Amino acid sequence: MCVSPIRGIVGSMIEENVKKVLSDLPDGVILVAAAKTRTPDEIRRAVSAGVRIIGENYVQEAAEAFAALGHIADWHFIGHLQRNKVKKAVRIFDMIETVDSLELGGRIDRECAKLDKVMPVLVEINSGREPQKAGVLPEEAEGLVRGLGRLNNLKVEGLMTMGPRFGDPELARPYFRETRRLFEKLKRLGVENGEMRYLSMGMSNTYKIAIEEGANMVRIGSAIFGEREGG
Repeated sequence: MCVSPIRGIVGSMIEENVKKVLSDLPDGVILVAAAKTRTPDEIRRAVSAGVRIIGENYVQEAAEAFAALGHIADWHFIGHLQRNKVKKAVRIFDMIETVDSLELGGRIDRECAKLDKVMPVLVEINSGREPQKAGVLPEEAEGLVRGLGRLNNLKVEGLMTMGPRFGDPELARPYFRETRRLFEKLKRLGVENGEMRYLSMGMSNTYKIAIEEGANMVRIGSAIFGEREGG
């Protein structure tokens, strides 16, 4: 079988990048490889180099990759989940990181009940209070977590935030810090039918700052796969 030289170079780059990122992560910090727009072959390369969790932003893209790869790793949903995609999503994903309303949580709960499945979820926090972005405002998070905790087929396991995007990663620090404070508060209060275990913060340009501020799960795409076409 003839392998394209370019494909081979890309595969080697992915494997080297994964090993570098993993070597940079402290013990206890979990890597989610953000695979938006990436091919099944690219994802397979990342998994072969040590990735254990694949993050997908779109249900349809994930369905196509999952059809090709199956349970090669755990699958996390890390994008905005449209309510009409919930039925398909709960069949693919092992965790949904972006629950931001009781309505969405209720739909996940109902679809999981049909499968006799309990879905681990993270509550997405709009730490930058950006009106164009998804996520619950920090002051509304406790009420949402308590509401989700009453659902039988859903288990709240932590918080996730994107934070505003800046050229300077240091500018993201206050938003990560606020989300960490909220995480610790909810951890002290306790979560019904769940546990505050994961704080998912930071991407390729900010993950080191996020880890300094308490993240134990980071979502990294371009530092693994290279920049996407078109930026």
